[in-house]
Amino acid sequence: MASTLSLRSAGLRLRSLRQLQPRTDLRSAVASMVEKKEFSSQPEQSAIDGRGYLMGSERSTIRAAVLWEPKKPMVIEDLKMPRPKTGEVLIKTKACGVCHSDLHVMKGDQPYPSPVVLGHEVTGEVVEHGPHTDAATQKRIPVGARVVGAFIMPCGGCFFCVKGEEDLCETFFKYNRGMGGLYDGTTRLYHASTGRPIFMYSMGGLAEYCVIPAHAVAPLAPSLPYVESAIIGCAVFTAYGAMKNAADMRAGETVAIIGTGGVGSSCVQVARAFGGRQIIAVDVNEKQLANAKKMGATHTVNASSENVVDRIKEITNGRGVDIAVEALGKAPTFVQATQAVREGGKAVMVGLAPAGVAAQVDISKLVRRKVQIIGSYGGRARQDLPTVITLAEMGFLKIESAVTQRCSLEEADAAYGAMDRGEITGRAVVDIDPSLGNA
Repeated sequence: MASTLSLRSAGLRLRSLRQLQPRTDLRSAVASMVEKKEFSSQPEQSAIDGRGYLMGSERSTIRAAVLWEPKKPMVIEDLKMPRPKTGEVLIKTKACGVCHSDLHVMKGDQPYPSPVVLGHEVTGEVVEHGPHTDAATQKRIPVGARVVGAFIMPCGGCFFCVKGEEDLCETFFKYNRGMGGLYDGTTRLYHASTGRPIFMYSMGGLAEYCVIPAHAVAPLAPSLPYVESAIIGCAVFTAYGAMKNAADMRAGETVAIIGTGGVGSSCVQVARAFGGRQIIAVDVNEKQLANAKKMGATHTVNASSENVVDRIKEITNGRGVDIAVEALGKAPTFVQATQAVREGGKAVMVGLAPAGVAAQVDISKLVRRKVQIIGSYGGRARQDLPTVITLAEMGFLKIESAVTQRCSLEEADAAYGAMDRGEITGRAVVDIDPSLGNA
């Protein structure tokens, strides 16, 4: 498993890590490895027929968890087998993470078209490429390949994608988050008996098969398990994007993470991997704080019994942290993050809030003390996803420890309810493929 991999077996010498300079840190070392690395994800040739389909994949219907309207339970329905279009791949879904972003849609806090299949962090096996797929894509993620799908699915051609800022992809936000479909303006999901269109939240991962734009898919290392690796596509991907792209974190910096659920605990792990000197986890739940310690936090603060800002200042000798990450999407913790950073520090906001929620901050302090407030929504799939997978493969990210609960597709709605009640420590994952068992 990834957690037992040695640095030497991962191809990185311990001596070279010690020699990393502040601006030539683990991120650049791993990035160079990703460019040279080739995953052995090619399937046996006998498993593929002459048309490029995986043998045994041609079914007419699939099962999916459908949210017919907000504030109602999801229902398992039969849908027509989706088919990929140009620039897309069809995967047989193995696992899908349970995330608060889905919960915002389920509760009606974030307007979204319905009926919809939720689920936006997945692992699976490539079954089919869309028509006119280029040779490079077929080589990178061939039919039969083990893959991870990221929740931000870049088009690769819009203003921001061309600039390398795929986390701002205009096409994704217009057609998926705005219309519930893919980039021709339509969904790939239809009810099996009525033909009614079913919208997609990202790829609609709470289904036995799903269609994903190829730019959002990366090969999954053979040593990483399908189930636990599902969280790479959102929780870990979001944490990595926050620390690398938004905070531009450097080795030796101090970090506070406010809210240590799935994304927050992943931020703890990424901060540790980047060489954080002090990593302060803040939560009201002692179980979450204990879990954050296991993930690499050097200090914990229980917000229900301690003054968060005062305690962070005490830990940092009155200065405040270099970086504060808010992972809850609540107005009070938003303000706390801006108050917990040092002069010239960065407050990175990753927690989503219900539509219309606002927070007030001290403008004079921001201006005079150069405090930066930075929004961060995920990572950049083509740039970041392969690096995150490599970090997990090398054991720098403990994805197996981060996943604390598994459930079946039929139990998915109950899992979201448990998450809403604060009963899940770490991350829950839905086993879409029952054949995985304990794999």
